[in-house]
Amino acid sequence: MRPARAALIDLDGTLLDTAPDLAAAANATLAELGWAALPAQTVRDFVGKGIAHLVRRALETSAGRPPEDATFEAACARFAVHYARLNGVAAQPFDGVVDGLAQMKAGGLRLACVTNKLAAFTEPLLVASGLRDFFDCVVTSDRAGARKPDPAIFLDACRRLDVHPAEACVIGDSSNDAEAARAAGCRFLLVPYGYREGRGLREIASDGIVATLRDAAKLLTNPTQPTSST
Repeated sequence: MRPARAALIDLDGTLLDTAPDLAAAANATLAELGWAALPAQTVRDFVGKGIAHLVRRALETSAGRPPEDATFEAACARFAVHYARLNGVAAQPFDGVVDGLAQMKAGGLRLACVTNKLAAFTEPLLVASGLRDFFDCVVTSDRAGARKPDPAIFLDACRRLDVHPAEACVIGDSSNDAEAARAAGCRFLLVPYGYREGRGLREIASDGIVATLRDAAKLLTNPTQPTSST
């Protein structure tokens, strides 16, 4: 893989393990409705397409049927309240994230965090986790007016970083990241952890699978240096 000028990095499931906080907020919402709680592992498979998708899947799974519109809208509003309280409480960076980001910055890469999360949740989470200062910009679904797998969110990040999409590499954990990256004209590196909505690792097309962001940093800043990527 040739060197890149920029890395566009997904948040949930790539930088941070946010599923515990999201599951706690989902179950607090279900409890208010008097519905059955869900195992945290179940909620993990709902992460990646935004709050509305997660809430709808949680309601459908708990009740065994699609929610009525009024119930869904009320649940989304209550989830936002609960998640604002729980956001960042249990979330932790995955192995290699801090070192990998530091190596990317030292190697001259421009960095963007690109997420389907809303800015109101994203900025406090990045600050609380100590990751915000690594990024030249943060692109959220509400700021970009699009959410992955729409490529517009990555094209917006490239504009903000003043790089051509072919000069940027997306790093993510899901098919949403892969599809949006391809459509935007960016390269794509897949991490083997995170949230894939139950899809197998080899089902997601990528330019390489990297064990950690440390390995991604080596590939993007010094492609001749061996890594543990597969």
